[in-house]
Amino acid sequence: MAQIAVIGAGYVGLTTAACFSSLGHDVVCADIDEERIARLQRGEIPIVEAGLEELVREGLAEGRLRFVVGAATAAPSAEFAYLCVPTPQAEDGSADLSYIEAAAREIGPHLPSEAVVVNKSTVPVGSTRVVERVLGRDDVTVVSNPEFLREGSAVHDFLNPDRIVIGSDDQSAAVRVASLYIGVTAPIIVTDPASAETIKYASNAFLATKISFVNAIAAVCEAVGADVKDVVLGMGYDKRIGHEFLKPGPGWGGSCFPKDSRALVHIADQAGYSFDLLRGVITVNEDQFKRVVAKIRTMAGGSLEGVPVAVWGLTFKARTDDTRESPALRIISLMREEGAQVRAYDPAVRWTIDGIEPAADPYSVCDGAEVLAVLTEWDEFRWLDFDKVAGLMRAPRVVDARNLLDKPALERRGFAYVGIGR
Repeated sequence: MAQIAVIGAGYVGLTTAACFSSLGHDVVCADIDEERIARLQRGEIPIVEAGLEELVREGLAEGRLRFVVGAATAAPSAEFAYLCVPTPQAEDGSADLSYIEAAAREIGPHLPSEAVVVNKSTVPVGSTRVVERVLGRDDVTVVSNPEFLREGSAVHDFLNPDRIVIGSDDQSAAVRVASLYIGVTAPIIVTDPASAETIKYASNAFLATKISFVNAIAAVCEAVGADVKDVVLGMGYDKRIGHEFLKPGPGWGGSCFPKDSRALVHIADQAGYSFDLLRGVITVNEDQFKRVVAKIRTMAGGSLEGVPVAVWGLTFKARTDDTRESPALRIISLMREEGAQVRAYDPAVRWTIDGIEPAADPYSVCDGAEVLAVLTEWDEFRWLDFDKVAGLMRAPRVVDARNLLDKPALERRGFAYVGIGR
């Protein structure tokens, strides 16, 4: 059993702390937000994430997991200190490392000799050296151990990863970090810090590329009369391609893909390489938001001025309450710029966001609506009473930006239906 300090109780930090405690380690998770820490000490989870609440409560009950205010409080007994703090992004794609530096500066004087500090947050290439400089400790090693967590399945991804990546110039420190994952079955890749940091960016940029590619193919399918569902089915059986991330939709968003794609373009620029391919991926994604709005506009008769539009979905994906860089919010913003009157519902969002106050149920937003736009792939949307929906709407018209609903069943009920690439 290792003594682990996790600095930051956000999405990555909380998942990391809870999962390490479930593996039998003694974990102290620290944050500067006193209210958040008080809630966590009571076992109250501030985010929607499958299985996380159970792990937190189990760790608290068994004494393997504690929550404290302030990084310095967690550092003195830490054999390993995981930095899981925000790295906000500037307009040019560069990352703000002030939170990372502040955390390192705070724990530096309190860490025991031979401790290992681990960068878990997604950080620019070279950040390991930055943390080493800020710590100013020759007896403390800094290692990169990037996270590969998908929101909605983060606990599963941590405990059942595709791979564990460790970046360190000190082989003994790398072995020590690898030993924390005993009980987890996965390939372990030990490399240098710069390569480990690049693996994270390259992985997310490639996944974003697959989504932009399939959205572009969906546009081609619409133009030539093909069905994108059959096209991607045929593509996916090629083992070199696979089915994952070949699902057309309203565009990609969230806390990782937009930030990491822009960051990799910036990193390449700084190194003297113009990453035009990835720039194209980002452009295709921006265009996809506009394409969805164009579908809604066409369905409404050519103009959105004064048109009541019902929206199902505000989060960037299902099974999370995260709305950061959500395609749904981008599309809503573009519709409102054209004068649309938008009402929205999302099963995980209960707060006002971007001037939208979510409705209490999915039916009320449909009352009097001329178009219904499905923007997040919540499964529960499939099983609603569409006869009731049709009766509430001014005209039964659906733009299904997730290809989630049963098109033939809706058309039998008198709906006009438009999907993506169909």
